[in-house]
Amino acid sequence: MSADTRKRRRRRRRLALGVVAALIVSCGVAVGTIDRWFMDAMDPGPFDPQALPPAPDYRRAEAWAALPEVEDGADVALPELPAMDPAAAPADVFFLHPTTHVGRVWNAPIDDPALVEATRRGATLIQASAFNGCCAVYAPRYRQAHGRAFTAPDGRSARAIDAAYGDVAAAFDEFLARTGERPFIVAAHSQGAVLGARLLRERIADGPLRRRLVAAYLPGAPLRPGADVGGLPICDVPTATGCVISWHARGPSYSPNALDFGGGGPEAMRGRICVNPITWRTDGAYAPASAHGGAVFFDAPTPALRPAFADAQCVDGALIVREHGDLERDLPSRALLWILGPDNYHPVEYQLFYADIRENAAARVAAFVGEAP
Repeated sequence: MSADTRKRRRRRRRLALGVVAALIVSCGVAVGTIDRWFMDAMDPGPFDPQALPPAPDYRRAEAWAALPEVEDGADVALPELPAMDPAAAPADVFFLHPTTHVGRVWNAPIDDPALVEATRRGATLIQASAFNGCCAVYAPRYRQAHGRAFTAPDGRSARAIDAAYGDVAAAFDEFLARTGERPFIVAAHSQGAVLGARLLRERIADGPLRRRLVAAYLPGAPLRPGADVGGLPICDVPTATGCVISWHARGPSYSPNALDFGGGGPEAMRGRICVNPITWRTDGAYAPASAHGGAVFFDAPTPALRPAFADAQCVDGALIVREHGDLERDLPSRALLWILGPDNYHPVEYQLFYADIRENAAARVAAFVGEAP
């Protein structure tokens, strides 16, 4: 091999290495800035009340993502975790789905086919179904606010959230009309949990409905004890009733980004409600994976109960979680986890503790019914 040939090969190798290095750097920049790019790209612009979609009519079945008399995503169950006949359920659940809208308008229509499917797959199927072992499940569709309303709040976003809450309040009125004097659970996630907390403050905590509240499960919202939840107590034992539960699941390597809900750094987390969904206590004790009832990922190719899948411990307002297995996710869910960053378990805060939530909801209902006069 001639000297010139060797020199050309060395130059090609250096060029190839340079291209690879550039790709690595550019990917690192992309991962580090995808959150901010996403935020900027998805800004809906000025809020125009005239552009709001039509308000839902909650007397109609199509305004609900789940109803006891309709077969829907909230009815899914595994053989080892069977669903209860809704007609025989001793209590009801009012479930508020998380954000499934990041389009170009501040509030989403409830009849958009893509959002209808996203809500079925990303809420009623994988979250609300956790309560079908104890309760009849009601889950309204509502003109949900754009995700930016919660990650970059301003005057525009407040108006969008008000519109979403107006729907939730109207749906709650219809829920009460349908369920009579029965005990109920308020359950929600993320945006739904923010709206659910407002429902506690404005409709439940200071009135006669408080005596019918079994518990409020509100993970994924930046809530603190006291005023945020209408002064209701925080559930600190597994069978306490009339109280509030929340947590923010993060891993040890978690790093906040622009898409964090309510801010995700240590200072933002400190003081938030953290009820460990394995022990159902607030004492900060470590819960090993051996105590974990099980994760269920209904959006995985092969849904199955996965006991001892995670451990958990409340630390300064965050629920620190370590997986003891592979996190089963389909392609859209993996993309979301990539955008949110490593160890941000916000999208799977129900799925990670699915069996634990299911068992605990049944225990609280049993305790409530046993205590009722």
